[in-house]
Amino acid sequence: MKLAIAIIQDEYINKVMKALMAEKIRATKLSSTGGFLKSGSTTLLMGIEEDEIDNLIEIIKSQCKTKKIKDGESEITIGGANIFIMDIDKHMRI
Repeated sequence: MKLAIAIIQDEYINKVMKALMAEKIRATKLSSTGGFLKSGSTTLLMGIEEDEIDNLIEIIKSQCKTKKIKDGESEITIGGANIFIMDIDKHMRI
């Protein structure tokens, strides 16, 4: 079992949640705010089996896009999502 943490820009979260629900992947949503751009985001916590990780990443990747924004006179590229996958030693549903 793995814990997937996905930080999704708010503009993509509805599409990501619909795609996850269609694949019967359950997620806990937490409102969050990015530190660099101070833009709204949503953090998803998902317990997932190891053989489902690639599918999860593809679902999120298909719904989120990188984009370029102006920061003063320079242009920066920001991602639509950041995903972290961690090992879980023990899981219990009570």
